[in-house]
Amino acid sequence: MHDRRSLIEDRITRVLTERLRPAVHRPVADLTVGAWHVGGGRGEPVAPAQALRAHYEAFPIGAAWGPAWGTTWFHLTGTVPPADDAGPHEVVVDLGWAPHSSGFQAEGLAYRPDGSVVKGLNPMNGWIPVEPGNTIDLYVEAAANPLLLQAHPFLPTELGEKSSAGDRPLYRLARAQLCVRDTAVWELVADLDVLDGLMRELPAQDGRRTELLLGMGRALDRLDLADVSGTAGAAATELAPLLARRAGGTGHRISAVGHAHIDSAWLWPVRETVRKVARTVANVTHLLDEHPQLVYAMSSAQQYEWLEEHRPEVFERLAQHVAAGRFVPTGGMWVESDTNMVGGEAMVRQFLLGQRYFREKFGITCREVWLPDSFGYSAALPQIVRQAGCPHFLTQKISWNQQNVFPHHTFRWEGIDGTRVFTHFPPVDTYTAELTGRELAHAATNFRDKGATDVSLVPFGYGDGGGGPTREMLQRAARTGDLAGSPRVTIEAPADFFARAEADYPDAPVWVGELYLELHRGTYTSQARTKEGNRRCEHLLREAELWATTAAVRGLADYPVEQLGRLWKVVLLQQFHDILPGSSIAWVHREAADNYAAAEAELEELITGRLALLAGHGDDEIVVNATPFEVSGVPPLGAATVPAAGTAVGTAADRAVRVERAGGTLVLTSDVLQVTIDERGLVTALVDLAGGRDVIPEGTAANLLQLHQDFPNKWDAWDLDEFYRNTVRDLTDVDDLQVAVDADGAAVVTVRRVFGASTATQTMTLRPGARQLDCAIEVEWHERETVLKVGLPVDVHATEAAYETQFGHLRRPTHTNTSWDAARFEVCAHRFVHLAEPGFGVAVVNSATYGHEVTRHESPGGGTFSTVRLSLLRAPRFPDPQTDQGRHRRRYALVVAPDVLDAVRAGYRINLPERRITGAPVEPLVLLGGGTAAVEAVKPAEDGSGDVIVRLYEPRGARTAVTIQPTFAVREVVQVDLLEDQVEPDGLDTRDGSITVRLRPFQLLSLRLRR
Repeated sequence: MHDRRSLIEDRITRVLTERLRPAVHRPVADLTVGAWHVGGGRGEPVAPAQALRAHYEAFPIGAAWGPAWGTTWFHLTGTVPPADDAGPHEVVVDLGWAPHSSGFQAEGLAYRPDGSVVKGLNPMNGWIPVEPGNTIDLYVEAAANPLLLQAHPFLPTELGEKSSAGDRPLYRLARAQLCVRDTAVWELVADLDVLDGLMRELPAQDGRRTELLLGMGRALDRLDLADVSGTAGAAATELAPLLARRAGGTGHRISAVGHAHIDSAWLWPVRETVRKVARTVANVTHLLDEHPQLVYAMSSAQQYEWLEEHRPEVFERLAQHVAAGRFVPTGGMWVESDTNMVGGEAMVRQFLLGQRYFREKFGITCREVWLPDSFGYSAALPQIVRQAGCPHFLTQKISWNQQNVFPHHTFRWEGIDGTRVFTHFPPVDTYTAELTGRELAHAATNFRDKGATDVSLVPFGYGDGGGGPTREMLQRAARTGDLAGSPRVTIEAPADFFARAEADYPDAPVWVGELYLELHRGTYTSQARTKEGNRRCEHLLREAELWATTAAVRGLADYPVEQLGRLWKVVLLQQFHDILPGSSIAWVHREAADNYAAAEAELEELITGRLALLAGHGDDEIVVNATPFEVSGVPPLGAATVPAAGTAVGTAADRAVRVERAGGTLVLTSDVLQVTIDERGLVTALVDLAGGRDVIPEGTAANLLQLHQDFPNKWDAWDLDEFYRNTVRDLTDVDDLQVAVDADGAAVVTVRRVFGASTATQTMTLRPGARQLDCAIEVEWHERETVLKVGLPVDVHATEAAYETQFGHLRRPTHTNTSWDAARFEVCAHRFVHLAEPGFGVAVVNSATYGHEVTRHESPGGGTFSTVRLSLLRAPRFPDPQTDQGRHRRRYALVVAPDVLDAVRAGYRINLPERRITGAPVEPLVLLGGGTAAVEAVKPAEDGSGDVIVRLYEPRGARTAVTIQPTFAVREVVQVDLLEDQVEPDGLDTRDGSITVRLRPFQLLSLRLRR
């Protein structure tokens, strides 16, 4: 047989593209169109009731509309003729779309005259159902969202901020017609689409491929291109035997889950996401009404709440399908958050608020974590998600790795404490599948657990900007349920997949530690103000809850349930995986900064007010300690009187730091440390006087600012490519250097530097009695495509470093023995990084920095030393061309820390600095004794009972036992999970009348103290 494959394949492509797909919708009549531009085209969205009353002017097809971020309402009118035998009548709208990028450009939501929602409109879903014989009277709320990911996707653009986007219309209304959807043609398109997709994925020598190719060729012979509608049935008849061939119970099995990934903000602001949710859910509920096979999963309680508030009638339709089990809440979180930078208690609240919402609204507790798109996953997550009621975890993002291919698709993931969670990476390598032949084949061939199991999950539906499944995707699913040569597709809920997968694979392999994404490493640093706001608000929320709970238990003030609940939601939303990582447009980060500032002001006022109530009247100076450790004699979670001068907290004149000059060198000497600063303003020695050990390696200098060119190959705000290290500029020129001793006896050295268009003022402070050198930097930053780092070499021989994560720390190699080690050239840490030898160690702690690196270097005298570098600022130009421009302040410290617990304490202190007030001491609500544990939260129970929740964890990575003594009347103590449901004791012992907690390494434990 002669080889005519290419000839037939090209014929199929052209006929589908140029004849069949255009013939699906046969025009019947043009509609009359009117338009109303909200606020002259640049106004905020308005309520439908207002838009429906507006004055509409005639609007011709082809006319321009929509400056960036503007809203135009279109009024479509006409008459539907009697029923047509060829198929149903539908209105077809084209707002001027590019034929791709659904969810990334203009979108619409269709309404009836009474304000009720019909469905959403996007480039892949531009039809509206109408009834024969009826009048057409429809309104379309059209959003002129700019397409920012163009063919050349990472060029700087001013379209990401409303004030700089300009007034030029971006779109032209291309179509508003009444059409007949020709059912025979539509079904033929689906037949050919599925068979063609399958054929092209089969091996060239496979007989099934030849059978499909020749069969489709015969079908096209039966098709009269001058009468597509009249001959579509004959062509379909030729294809029927090909579609009837069964897979015979063999091959890969796919659990297809309808889904629309909707970024809560990204290349659009939060206000637009609110509308995206309404459009998507309107589409999905319409599909659920019409297609009983569809099951749809949606995450993010925040998005449900938006829908409930803004489109209650759509929410009601959603709720009906939830009750029927076909619209499935999943994920259990408030938003699909970042997991690298989010603090421990905030990560708990993502699940606590998310799961509570789903329980209260639908009586559902989600069983699977759904995080397909976050940029790597903390090693602390397995314990957190299991305690939040989720034994299953799903993501696909690790498939984006630049260098190493992850060895499993289905496995058990073990966290820092030993907790394991059954995890699946969909081998289709996307969360926006369309169920095409290529995708299904890739899922099957790419699956790395063949032989052990044969089932994987495919999330299908347009996403990122929403959209969801389409009826064409459902056609593909129906045809591939049992089709020879194709993976077998079943549409079902995530829970059904996980039940089958776990039963199939009881001995799944174990992956220990973080799921590090070898990409998007710049997200630990981009948009520094967003990161600072997150860290600050997380700690202010801790303080506010602690003092408000204490005041409520003492009977001094009611607990501000509504206020703190609202503020938690504000902070949790900003932790979405494109906001906190700094990868959104300027509009998003401007709003985030405003939200953080407002939250910070409210929280400071609340903290100040509750502390005033607790301290009462009096003139004594009181030191407030909100950390979980004693600080200078002040108990954890309490406040004590400032001791007299010369004691632990006070500072006597004879303990003041001595300052000596030797030429251009400064030597600062306290009772604990001696620090040498050279004429360049760099630290050349930091000697621990107790042991005579110099922290700074010989011949090096610490607190060195370094600039690197930072122009990644793509994904500007996201990526920090390794070659940035190839060029470096050390900032050693000094514009000004000053030293002074302040009223507390601390020596303060200030160094000013000028570079490029920027200035930096570095402050180094050595305090009496402190085993650390406190550093601060204030930068007026106006560089572009540059990263600013600060280097701190430490004379510690270590092959690994401890990096704080949620409720513990993670040890990562500092060498590059393997490609996996080398890929971790930039990593995330929370409040500290710690390096140690037996008996000695050093920590670097920070107040708002997440991006870190630790490298090893050969010492001239033998052995090795390590350099810790903090990434302070970046300046990418996409998607926000003004990223991080302006003034920034950061604090960090170099700490002599023999034990990792010293690093934990110092990390808490720099993020929860002491407060000083006047009044009487404040007794902590709970006192801990015995071993070492850190109390992370003291809060009222969510059920309003007045019970107190105390959450604590083991921070060293060692077993410990602690006693807990409440200072208020408690009738019972029980152990609860993170959802505050009572669980069997796992470490809690109250048998002898005392409260003892025995903790495993990094164990997280929550107690309910019943009052």
